[in-house]
Amino acid sequence: MKVMRERIYEAVEQSLKGLANQGLLDSPEVPGGHQVSMPRQEAHGDFASNVAMVLAGRLKKPPREIALSLARILDENPLFEKVEVAGPGFINFFILPLRWQESLRQMAAMGESYGENQVGEGQRVLLEYVSANPTGPLHVGHGRGAAVGDSLARVMRCSGFDVDTEYYINDAGNQMRTLGSSVFLRYQELLGKEVDFPKEFYQGGYIKDIAKQVYDRERERFASAALEDCLEFFTNFAVEVISDGIRRDLEDFGVSFDQWFSEKGLHESGFVATALEEMKQAGKIYEKDGALWFRTTEYGDEKDRVVRRSGGELTYFAADIAYHRHKLERGYQMLVDIWGADHHGYVPRVKAALEAMGYGGERLSVILVQLVSLIEGGEVKAMSTRAGEFVTLREVIDDVGRDAARFMFLTRKSDSHLDFDLDLARKQSQENPVFYVQYAHARISSVFDKARESGVNLLDPKEIQVELLSSQQELKLLRKLDSFPE
Repeated sequence: MKVMRERIYEAVEQSLKGLANQGLLDSPEVPGGHQVSMPRQEAHGDFASNVAMVLAGRLKKPPREIALSLARILDENPLFEKVEVAGPGFINFFILPLRWQESLRQMAAMGESYGENQVGEGQRVLLEYVSANPTGPLHVGHGRGAAVGDSLARVMRCSGFDVDTEYYINDAGNQMRTLGSSVFLRYQELLGKEVDFPKEFYQGGYIKDIAKQVYDRERERFASAALEDCLEFFTNFAVEVISDGIRRDLEDFGVSFDQWFSEKGLHESGFVATALEEMKQAGKIYEKDGALWFRTTEYGDEKDRVVRRSGGELTYFAADIAYHRHKLERGYQMLVDIWGADHHGYVPRVKAALEAMGYGGERLSVILVQLVSLIEGGEVKAMSTRAGEFVTLREVIDDVGRDAARFMFLTRKSDSHLDFDLDLARKQSQENPVFYVQYAHARISSVFDKARESGVNLLDPKEIQVELLSSQQELKLLRKLDSFPE
């Protein structure tokens, strides 16, 4: 089904051929700068074309004169109620109401496929989002990234992209050691021992819950064990428990991933080391003061970046270089990452790495998601992951519901700060945009239910007298429906 804008482009193209046939135009070719747009004021019609303006130079004539000639031809097209020339030469189109009304039948016939398109042309895309560290449950900020990522995946699939979604599990590095150590010390407390719990360890109550699960399963098995001897066990146990919780929370939030990718596995496979070595051989990485540096300044960065510290420890950047290479080696043509806004300075570095490896930085698109402030009772709730002071996504889902939470997360652009007002999300009134939409849907559904109960059967769209939908509100709604595929 062609939307109205496309039909107008075709009508303009036909009018240019008409002028060419009359010898008033050297070529029927549509000029490159031609645009069909919606006027800001309804009095100026449904759509407007600037074709006469962009033809003026070629024809050496005033735009208004060209517009008047085109309007005479266009006015005969059965698509339009009338065609007017405005200002210096804009052509305003008033669509015949019957054309809007008839389009409803086509929309109904297409059902849920209405709006689908092939803009993506089957391009393989890997969309990575959320990817929160498995050091604690998802908080409200992660929920925003999840809502944005899942919605984008759905939109891209409807637009002809072949999309896979992926969660990158950051299960390597010092944070994992800190996590395992935190659980170990809480486990020791359950055994009645006094421990010095460092302030930089994870303080949240969930750490105690994981330690209790260890105790319930292993009892006093590690009572006399040194931390180093059992750190791997405590780390792996904690990561498994937290990751399972993350999966459950996301599923209950309506979000599922095609793939879960382990950073630890990336290291263990030797892929990170191989990627760095090949870049070193290509002269993109050099050694200085015992550390390895990537020449990011060659790609516009303010300074070169460390990929392996002098002590031999690899940086997160090193893993990210290898991870993005791994994505492309899996055959994806486009990479889309959704990151927190605090990673904005990281974007050019990863793009630089792709350039250095010969892939091209333009193959990566990054969407930044700003912070969420959770407000209750007019006050902003404190948030600190390490200190354990945060509101979890699970709490928000249980409080206001999945649909309300997703809706609220999507009410502002992802790169804008969001105030999530819990009191507003709970309200069952017009003040709450979620409730307003849900209530409207419930009322419409009720109309259909009452009709069926009363023996009023729904007609086939072909039998409906669409011309009865003639009020301004109905025509406005038809215009909005027509614009949905765009």
